Amino acid sequence: MPTLFIPHGGGPCFFMDWSLMGGPADTWDQTAAWLKSIPESLPEKPKALLVISAHWEEDEFTLSTASKPGMIFDYYGFPPHTYELNYPAPGAPELATRVSQLITQQGLPEPRNTDRGFDHGVFVPLLVAFPDADIPILTLSLTKDLSPEKHLILGEALSALRDEGVLIIGSGMSYHNMRAFRTPAATAPSEEFDHWLTDTIESDSGDARWNRLSNWLSAPQARNSHPREEHFIPLMIAAGAARDDAGRKIFSDNVMNATVSAFQFG
Repeated sequence: MPTLFIPHGGGPCFFMDWSLMGGPADTWDQTAAWLKSIPESLPEKPKALLVISAHWEEDEFTLSTASKPGMIFDYYGFPPHTYELNYPAPGAPELATRVSQLITQQGLPEPRNTDRGFDHGVFVPLLVAFPDADIPILTLSLTKDLSPEKHLILGEALSALRDEGVLIIGSGMSYHNMRAFRTPAATAPSEEFDHWLTDTIESDSGDARWNRLSNWLSAPQARNSHPREEHFIPLMIAAGAARDDAGRKIFSDNVMNATVSAFQFG
């Protein structure tokens, strides 16, 4: 399996008229179309999905071992029907055991367990990409320190899952300056950061990519693009799980005046 870093959009954006939020109705159409194309791009149907959402942070890495995860509507001010969305995919508690084993073998602390449900960084994009909700899903938290190196190392620990039919998905946004979205202030900085990011991901050397991502704050427009980096850090896990495999940009669009992209490794 490859690993993916995907944009999960804004709130329940794929399931509402976006003109209600002051933008063009088709703002998220291209992203939705790309998400729908993910299954056909894979070598086979995944046996499970391991999803790392920007919207889950804990003091230590934590896994959800819920067999029937519930819904977490962690967005505000959207139309009532968006709080009735449902994604009844099963959890993957057996996979949690395997993931814990891989993480401890890497020398990292054993992850904690919880019965957390699916936040919108999980269910919103997956309702589009895998609408049948028939693939077991394990969710894994970020840690609150948002250390790029730690999350790269975690990804490396999980790399064996790719040969076991598990699709690893980092769910966030390549650009996430909420104050700049929908203003001209987003356009040039997001393009400059995206250029650096694409060049980094498509580097011929896995070590060079690792080093550049570890030091991402030195990139042009880095802090402007991510005033807080929780939406960027899921990419580290996807990249770490690929290690030396090639990376490439697989989708890009201008959304709300900003360049937003998706990346694949392997």
